[in-house]
Amino acid sequence: MRTSLIIVKYYPIFAIFGFLSMAIFRIPLFFNKNIQFYKLMGTGKNGTFDKIPDLSQWAILVTFEGDLNLKSQFGSFILKWFDLFCKRQTIYFLKPIEGHGLWDKKKVFGNLPATTDYEGVIAVLTRATIRLNKLRYFWKNVAPIASQMATAEGFVNSYGVGEIPWIKQATFSVWESKAMMKNFAYKMPQHKAVIKKTRKQKWYSEDMFTRFTILQKIEK
Repeated sequence: MRTSLIIVKYYPIFAIFGFLSMAIFRIPLFFNKNIQFYKLMGTGKNGTFDKIPDLSQWAILVTFEGDLNLKSQFGSFILKWFDLFCKRQTIYFLKPIEGHGLWDKKKVFGNLPATTDYEGVIAVLTRATIRLNKLRYFWKNVAPIASQMATAEGFVNSYGVGEIPWIKQATFSVWESKAMMKNFAYKMPQHKAVIKKTRKQKWYSEDMFTRFTILQKIEK
């Protein structure tokens, strides 16, 4: 199985088309037999969990089998839409290699081992559905830690994405190596403390953590 993540930035004058796309694109994606799973998502302002959405930037994630062919994954209608209304497109072709958890009660990236011996450049997707009665604790504790990611050793870049603002949140990040990513994720004392809180206090009704190798990155 492979995954594509496309992040698009609309021209300011065409920002309304970002909103429209989240409804319109469901039709061609639903009927696309080349993909197995898809998600249409908004993005945050600062590249991670963020209460303030970036209304000019949107994302689509799909899983598929086969060649790295944008047309087969997204269809000509969606790609032409982006070419017409967007000033920037960033596309990642990914291969899931490690992970755990569910998305919409499914193992959307297949049955993955918890870890492998891969240690190179790595992309990470973390996502969670936050319980309504835990929203205050999440934003108080997780958001400040996430904001430190950009200064961590080995950090390359990241995007905060989500299906529902404030409730269904995810971060896609790229790191120079798995060791550098793990140093940030598991060795920073504040981060370790928050991870323990999320488990002990059951902040999430569903969560998922997946690591990928990057097969190709396209920017246009």
